[in-house]
Amino acid sequence: MMSVDSYDIEGDSAFAFTEKSVRMGFIRKVYGLLCVQLVITFGLVAIIVLIPQVKEFVINNPALFYSALGITFAMIIILACCGEFRRKTPHNFIALILFTICEGYLLGCASATFDAWEVMVAIGATIIVALALTVFAFQTKWDFTLKGGMLYVFLIMLIIFGIFGGIFHNQVLNILYACIGALIFSAYIVFDTQLMLGGNHKLTISPEEYVFAALNLYLDVVNLFLYLLIIFSGGKR
Repeated sequence: MMSVDSYDIEGDSAFAFTEKSVRMGFIRKVYGLLCVQLVITFGLVAIIVLIPQVKEFVINNPALFYSALGITFAMIIILACCGEFRRKTPHNFIALILFTICEGYLLGCASATFDAWEVMVAIGATIIVALALTVFAFQTKWDFTLKGGMLYVFLIMLIIFGIFGGIFHNQVLNILYACIGALIFSAYIVFDTQLMLGGNHKLTISPEEYVFAALNLYLDVVNLFLYLLIIFSGGKR
């Protein structure tokens, strides 16, 4: 009996160790992809905003903006809806990088209407806030994976608020809208991070879905950047 019990304990430990190793490898893949995406995105934004010739080229060629917009929508639909495709290498990486380049270009076009210092401060603040929220998500005992439904409702309300704000242009309203948006996507960063962590959290994401997990976190960070940019510009744009 003693030998059987010992064998069972060793088997459970080996299984737990293997599961933890797979999860850690998954997390490394996700953050590796996320870092590459953010370097490409903020690099493109910086080039467009800081180099006058590039900025002028972007402004004078709206066809590129609409082309990038179309490709962005196509890639995000494929990556979000086609599970087999986003789990197939190297197709998933190609689609993700293409999406990231187009998204970086779109963000650069949007940032071109702001002052360079506002964009740089927003990028720095986004990185700091995202890192702080990631550390919080790893350390906290609160399970944010149970709050997905509530966050979705807040997101719908934010969209309705945005439509209302687009009709009634007001600087104070713009800042309020951006503050609420920044709070919601800050919560989404914690939510999507805990989905990736697994463990004791109620909901989790499969280790095979590293591209999907990276895409979710990337969109959270990008949206946070846009709302912080509006805040630092004083809601003027």
